[in-house]
Amino acid sequence: MKTQDVLIAHPTTEKQVNLLTALLKELNIKFELSKEKPYDSASVAKIQKARQDYKEGKGKVYTSEQLNALWK
Repeated sequence: MKTQDVLIAHPTTEKQVNLLTALLKELNIKFELSKEKPYDSASVAKIQKARQDYKEGKGKVYTSEQLNALWK
């Protein structure tokens, strides 16, 4: 039986990575290890603050003409 489910784990220590890797190998489950780093927490905080500001009415709305004028 094949499944299209994808599991994403977020181990926080090297020991957890090693344990999960060993378990997946033992169960003969294909997996891949990504070395990509998650988003910078400061950048994420800025985006969340901007979204909150917009919800509170602090954002600005521009027309397409105004946006196009910025590129000239």
